[in-house]
Amino acid sequence: MSSSVNSDLMRSSRKRLAKDRIARIAISAGGSLVLVALLLIFFYLLTVVAPLFSRASITPTLSSPYLSLAPTVHLGMDESNQYGYRVSADGVVEFYHLSGAHQTRLVSRADAKISAFAASNPQQSWLGFGFSDGYLQLLRPEFIVDYSDGVRTIAPRLTPQLDGSQMQLDKQRQPITQLALEVNDQQITVVWQDSALGWHLTRYYADVDFIAETRQWQRVDRALPQLPPQLDKVLLTPDQRQMFVLASGRVSVWQMADIDNVARLQILTTNQATADIQLLPGGSSLLLQSASAQLSQWFAVRSDHGRLYQQIRQFELPFAATAIATEYFRKTVAVADNAGALQLLYTTSERQLLTEQFNTPINAMAFSPAGTGLMLDQGQTINLFAVDNPHPEISFSALWDKVWYEGYPEPAYVWQSTSGSEDFEAKLSLMPLLFGTIKAALYAMLFAVPIAISGAIYTAYFMTAKVRGVVKPTIEIMEALPTVILGFLAGLWLAPIVETHLAGVLLLLLLMPITILLVALGWRRLPERIQQLPLLNYRELLLLPLLLLVGWGCLAISPVIEQTLLGGDGRAFVTNQLGIDFDQRNALVVGLAMGFAVVPTIFSIAEDAIYSVPRHLVNGSLALGATQWQTLTRVVLLTASPGIFSATMMGFGRAVGETMIVLMATGNTAIMKWNLFEGMRTLAANIAIEMPESALGSSHYRLLFLTALVLFVFTFVINTIAELVRQRLRDKYANL
Repeated sequence: MSSSVNSDLMRSSRKRLAKDRIARIAISAGGSLVLVALLLIFFYLLTVVAPLFSRASITPTLSSPYLSLAPTVHLGMDESNQYGYRVSADGVVEFYHLSGAHQTRLVSRADAKISAFAASNPQQSWLGFGFSDGYLQLLRPEFIVDYSDGVRTIAPRLTPQLDGSQMQLDKQRQPITQLALEVNDQQITVVWQDSALGWHLTRYYADVDFIAETRQWQRVDRALPQLPPQLDKVLLTPDQRQMFVLASGRVSVWQMADIDNVARLQILTTNQATADIQLLPGGSSLLLQSASAQLSQWFAVRSDHGRLYQQIRQFELPFAATAIATEYFRKTVAVADNAGALQLLYTTSERQLLTEQFNTPINAMAFSPAGTGLMLDQGQTINLFAVDNPHPEISFSALWDKVWYEGYPEPAYVWQSTSGSEDFEAKLSLMPLLFGTIKAALYAMLFAVPIAISGAIYTAYFMTAKVRGVVKPTIEIMEALPTVILGFLAGLWLAPIVETHLAGVLLLLLLMPITILLVALGWRRLPERIQQLPLLNYRELLLLPLLLLVGWGCLAISPVIEQTLLGGDGRAFVTNQLGIDFDQRNALVVGLAMGFAVVPTIFSIAEDAIYSVPRHLVNGSLALGATQWQTLTRVVLLTASPGIFSATMMGFGRAVGETMIVLMATGNTAIMKWNLFEGMRTLAANIAIEMPESALGSSHYRLLFLTALVLFVFTFVINTIAELVRQRLRDKYANL
């Protein structure tokens, strides 16, 4: 009998050990898989984000000798990077194709020679040829795509702007010696110098007949005696409202919006003589290239004397640049010297993208319209390169430091990823998004933590078991409420209430805790025989009608308060009298809605921690003469502090990662203000808003993944710190 019992016990022990081993393996495997999943998510995000910070590269695609030995005056490329074209000083336009099938076009006039040349901004790509008989010819290289016979072919051509007979600049038929121009559909502006070294301004205005679909050009001429005879370079802005003049190493800015009132606006003061000037895309920024190894960016900033140009940033180059080129739409700049050194820079992000050394000097450069091609004139040889430079605007400083953008009065943190204008420069600072995330989480925690922890303390320590059995599951069920519903209610129901009953809502936030405290004090003063009544075992539930009455009363009295104290309109009072901006969907609405969503998480974990405090500690403290309050504050809360802290950090983590509530209950404006009555944009909401409209593989697309990575790392760090603090608290109070 004894051996049979022992045998059964041994079999039972072996089964139990086997089950324990299986459970241990399963739990370890599950934990390891969770860790592996987190690592896979992290590394996937990292692989998508890493190309943002890669350097640019160039790959040669064509090398061809000049078709004409005359010096180069201009270079350009087509959108497909199949053709590059070179304009020589003798009026030959050479088209270089990657296949080696090159072509030439001759720009000429009978009995006249080319005496001056100018090109418009790269987006328009007009070429202006001034002739010795005083005429100007405007041509634009175009590349016609044809799909005849199912084969895609590209044919270059030169398209004229106006008939040559209409472009006689000098009525005396004297040579045009120097030239600057800008062209658009409505206006043509030409600044030119005659053979007597006198400067003139000629402007053509388009008179469009939309019915007949014809266009007539009206011409206006003005002399410019203000300009000195000897000028090194003249540039016009694309809007034809300003002119930049380089003369004797000094740069001056001229206002020319009114053709009858051309006047010098400003002289740019620099420490060194300027050797060359170039406009960045959009025409808002001017690059000054000094005779030494310096390149500076200038643009207009509002001042006491109007909008004046100011040096914004400066680049120290490793060489004295002799050639400079800019992209069509982005702020990438290529600089080179006569020793063959080439460098690519991006002005706004202040990144050095590429450094390359060639064996031959670089005389001139040009980008393709998309910035994916680069054409170099090197020692009577034309070289075409494919450029891999997808994310030049991204750098650590552009993401996390203040950046001075064109048109802004000072450096700022700005997130503005898209716009309807081609001249728009994406502003991709992550600081406003991180700030908005923290702002939304903190306001939600200010609302949720006092309510959740106080409720957890009362439920676990003071509430009767029967009532606790109803209250705790009810609050935990609230956690399953979809946040999209809370966001919907917050944006469409709560936000209008807060706006129209602002005084009442603020009064409610003040009176609600005061009411609870007063009821608690009144309860303590009731006779003991009343406190022992069976009905009062549900005293917590009896408080609900009173709180609802207080809430209704605050909202009902709100119009009276606003009429008496706030001039009849609380929002207008806050905006006009206090000078505080007010948005209908603001941080107050988010704090209330997201706080409501976070309360169940904090309450459930904190309540479990407090309720799990060993009863012998509580009974021992009470037996030694401590009051319930003393026992709570000096024994229970200290013992449960690791769990309470974990509950708070879990709630904070959920608030940081919340998407739908902040998406629907705020204006989603990326601003950095703690104002309670203004909204914000969070990291999570930004991903939800902009991911559908981002182009696959673009800087915007990868930056959204970087946003997700920042959110991932941020929550990981917060949770790690929380766990370390929790462990220290547990070790500290484990001996109680």
